[in-house]
Amino acid sequence: MALIDFELDKLRSYAPELPEESDFDSFWTDTLTDARTFDLAAEFTKIDNKLKVIDTYDVTFNGFGGTPVKAWLHVPAGTAGPLPTVVQYHGYSGGRGFPHATTLFAQAGYAHVVMDTRGQGWSAGGHSSTVDASADAGINHIPGFMTSGLQDPKAYYYRRVYVDAVRLLDAVVDHPLVDRTKIIVTGGSQGGGITLAVAGLAPSAGLDLVGAAPDVPFLCNFPRALEISDRNPYAEITAYLASWRDQVDVAYRTLSYFDGVNLGKRAQAPALFSVALMDPICPPSTVFSAYNHYAGSEKSINVYSHNEHEGGGPYQLDAQLDWFAERFAG
Repeated sequence: MALIDFELDKLRSYAPELPEESDFDSFWTDTLTDARTFDLAAEFTKIDNKLKVIDTYDVTFNGFGGTPVKAWLHVPAGTAGPLPTVVQYHGYSGGRGFPHATTLFAQAGYAHVVMDTRGQGWSAGGHSSTVDASADAGINHIPGFMTSGLQDPKAYYYRRVYVDAVRLLDAVVDHPLVDRTKIIVTGGSQGGGITLAVAGLAPSAGLDLVGAAPDVPFLCNFPRALEISDRNPYAEITAYLASWRDQVDVAYRTLSYFDGVNLGKRAQAPALFSVALMDPICPPSTVFSAYNHYAGSEKSINVYSHNEHEGGGPYQLDAQLDWFAERFAG
């Protein structure tokens, strides 16, 4: 793969103003207010994870529309808490999977929360995934999730996912193993986009974060992404609009409510981003759009010049471990 986007010098200053509807903030305020009318009904059940050094709790809570959503809570075995906490969201097609599959941050001594993504999880296997039990999920769309409910922001798939992600924080902040004053959200690709959404929604939701770490984030600068990326998942939207030619304006309006650029403008938490300059799935200009508009008090971005969507991989995880330790020590 070769460089597919602007040169790095231009990327560092690339901050296009994206369309934003006048009711953007009220849309999300109303959405979260409505979501909180449903009882969280959070349950934490300790399970046998087959690991000697990690304890795991099977988590169930009510997300968007009162739909049960699954997660894992991992902690170092025998800990009493409360612990600094890392909340992780997964990439497209991913889910919480097996309880032993994603435990790195618990190995580092933190509480590590791993959210399932409704309707997804086929690449992870393992335990039961979260069903997208919404009537809106039945609206016409092409295979995949990017166009589900695209005709109306209230029906769009990622409205449900972003609410789930915020409600997960609501569910864990009062758990005795979690230090509510020391929470970082993170994720790669789709998980990075969800991370940006949560960072942007947290202030108005009354949730304090000490950090956000979006890794090669997806769901950023949709107009630019659809211009230069012909790879899925963005290509799902292109295919949809190639068929429903009269829906272009409607689709772009809906997407504007879920764009990591617009949501990141509302963020307050410090952030550690990453970007890969040969990434055909989340092109670097889309990532830098979100980074350059991100409103957190401190921010930095790690650039991987010769990588595709795998980004920094273990190098970025190493950087995150250092950054998380610094943030949690503050």
